[in-house]
Amino acid sequence: MKNPKILYILIGAFCILAVIAGIYAQFFVKDEDKDNIILPNLNTTTDDNVVEKTAEEIKTQFTNLFTNVLNKGEYDTTNIQKIVTQNDIVYSAYDIEDKKESYEIDIHLPVMNIQGEVPTSFNKITQDLFANKASEIMNSQNATKTLYQIDYVSYINGDILSLIIKAALKEGNNPQRVIIQTYNYHLATGQKVSVEDLIAQRNLVQSEVQSKIHSTVQKAKEEAEVLVQSGYTVYNRELNNSIYQLANVENYFLGPNGDLYIIFAYGNQNHTAEMDIVLYEHKG
Repeated sequence: MKNPKILYILIGAFCILAVIAGIYAQFFVKDEDKDNIILPNLNTTTDDNVVEKTAEEIKTQFTNLFTNVLNKGEYDTTNIQKIVTQNDIVYSAYDIEDKKESYEIDIHLPVMNIQGEVPTSFNKITQDLFANKASEIMNSQNATKTLYQIDYVSYINGDILSLIIKAALKEGNNPQRVIIQTYNYHLATGQKVSVEDLIAQRNLVQSEVQSKIHSTVQKAKEEAEVLVQSGYTVYNRELNNSIYQLANVENYFLGPNGDLYIIFAYGNQNHTAEMDIVLYEHKG
């Protein structure tokens, strides 16, 4: 059993990391460095054929990624300016498993251990979305039973560091929510990497990716409508929602071997575990 005060310590640690990294960015990161982002091309050829899988196969593959580790392969992180020198550039800031009458939590909470403005902003999001919620649960006097689990995984592909966090939250009789947050960071330039950057890196055409997003969500909607006719309650996808526009995509990352995942996690805003995933597997 862990004392809830430890979560306050964790939250405080995030704040300290943010302050230190913010000061570093203010005085040591040159403005001109922020304008130059050069992305490596992971493809050895332009023939990057997609291996088609079913939506359920993709979701299973996605779920199995979360091992709470940094997969950096042979990438040398020696010269990266860390906040905590003895730890890796991504590590679990705290692992907590606790069970009380009002809650059960199993948390692996990562931190991006890199000095700079962008990693600082990433860590603040992690604190706001995940650490604060854990603290709220552990200190709540509510008799409603809450289940909360957090896992993550991180990969380095080329110079791109991707970190993805998945939280499963079940509060009382409400449906379970699955919340997804991703971060993509260029280790050489110190800048955030956009989904358009990753699409260009993979030699993909934006219009074709947009079309695949639409077809993936359209198929999921059709399958959901069949379930509704059978009496099930499912999440209703609105195809004209702006979240499906490529310019508005929020969650994406490079996984093992440079596989590109684009994720629409509806639990980020609603009480649902439903999500749609567009996958481009790397071949080369």
